[in-house]
Amino acid sequence: MIKLHNIHKNFGDTEVLKGIDIEINQGEIVVIIGSSGTGKSTLLRTVNFLEQANKGTISIDDVSVDTEKHTKAEVLALRRKTGFVFQNYALFAHLTAKQNIAEGLITVRGWKKEQAYEKAQQILNEIGLGDKSESYPAALSGGQQQRVGIGRAMALEPELLLFDEPTSALDPEWVGEVLQLMKDLAKKHQTMLVVTHEMQFAKEVADKVIFMADGHIVEQGSPQDIFNNPQDPKLQRFLNQVGV
Repeated sequence: MIKLHNIHKNFGDTEVLKGIDIEINQGEIVVIIGSSGTGKSTLLRTVNFLEQANKGTISIDDVSVDTEKHTKAEVLALRRKTGFVFQNYALFAHLTAKQNIAEGLITVRGWKKEQAYEKAQQILNEIGLGDKSESYPAALSGGQQQRVGIGRAMALEPELLLFDEPTSALDPEWVGEVLQLMKDLAKKHQTMLVVTHEMQFAKEVADKVIFMADGHIVEQGSPQDIFNNPQDPKLQRFLNQVGV
């Protein structure tokens, strides 16, 4: 069970998150939608302390961290339960695909290189990039780079995978391959919290969809509830704007 309770985040005098509560069950895929600038990505980054919330509690299984008073050890324990997939891939340019995936296993988990590389190759095979293990990011397409980014997060076998608009930086022809990999992960009951503009993905894959506006959760429910029977006028306007 993952719980975000009363999460607040300010940037200077601007309050970006205004008391967010979310619960995610094991194996559940929760998708957050909403207009740009509503705090979706900021919320995602507070989950593993890429951004520190000003107030609130984050709990993943047996690890619970108060964002106002916590230790480095607590934050490290929380991060070890998460994997983060960035919208701009965030791969190390000087490392091969295999080295990028193995890096976290070596530095975070303390694995020996040989063991980490073996696991990285296994993951590359799983994500359809087994023949790209010695390729550097510059030699890979955007879609391939993002799949390596997902593979890197998968390697740590996290309780929760966080996706921050994973297709927003991709050319249209590469979006499908990344969404397909995410669908494959969903079939394996990988717990995921996804910020995305891909409404079709949310419809097909999400167990729960959350609509955010102005730093609040305005409405949440099943994809059928959100897309077929939206209650809040803000959600209705948003869905009209994105053509749903």
